Amino acid sequence: MVTMEPFPDDIRAAIEAAAEMLRGARRVLAITGAGISAESGLPTYRGVGGLYEDSEGEDGIPIEVALSGEWFRTDPARTWKHLRQIEAACRGATPNAGHAVLARWQRRFDITVLTQNIDGFHRAAGSDDVIEMHGNFHHLYCTSCPWRLDVESYADIDRNLPCCPDCGDVIRPNVVLFGEMLPTTALDRYDRVMASTPDVVLSIGTTSVFPYIAAPVHWCRQWGGRSIEINPGRTDVSAAVDVRIPAPAAMALQAIDKRLNSTC
Repeated sequence: MVTMEPFPDDIRAAIEAAAEMLRGARRVLAITGAGISAESGLPTYRGVGGLYEDSEGEDGIPIEVALSGEWFRTDPARTWKHLRQIEAACRGATPNAGHAVLARWQRRFDITVLTQNIDGFHRAAGSDDVIEMHGNFHHLYCTSCPWRLDVESYADIDRNLPCCPDCGDVIRPNVVLFGEMLPTTALDRYDRVMASTPDVVLSIGTTSVFPYIAAPVHWCRQWGGRSIEINPGRTDVSAAVDVRIPAPAAMALQAIDKRLNSTC
């Protein structure tokens, strides 16, 4: 059980302020990035859904190229090589206590989780209203026909170039590669959530470098909403939020949750 004791006074005060802010909320938007999954053992990769840390892969090709939609169309086998490496680094990880808190909050708030992560942890933890803005690594589809398959891992996928069992064309994970457009369904859902004017926007474990990730923090003030950031380091929205908690995501979320429960 997380207590308030491990935190210094300034973080304890921020947790108290965040709990008070959430106590009066009805509609909540939680925006999550790689930082929340880091506590599940996943590396905090940048890039495609928070995927790659180094600017170059082992073959010397920039990751922005090897993991781009254009490169996939011309050399899908090489893109798949990098995709397998990423999946292998994440294999076996499971949702952590931070994901569990957000799932439990469905009983307390009308909450939407907007995630940049492609690991599927929010749904696995029990969150129902999830916008997977960059897709989900476990959903595979054929680039030519309606074939679809959900997989736990890539261990049994063709080691060379995975192809569709129905039509023989190349398959791929349902993720947004560099240079590709964000999915229309996710963007439409994003617009509807923003139109619902959340009372509180939480920014959790994300550097907020993408405009559509930072925008809710800035926009919520227009309708009287409040914002909270949970991130050990400073980010592009740190100066704009109402409450900043410089702590790991799971620890901070558990502490806020405990505070909310202790005053109900």
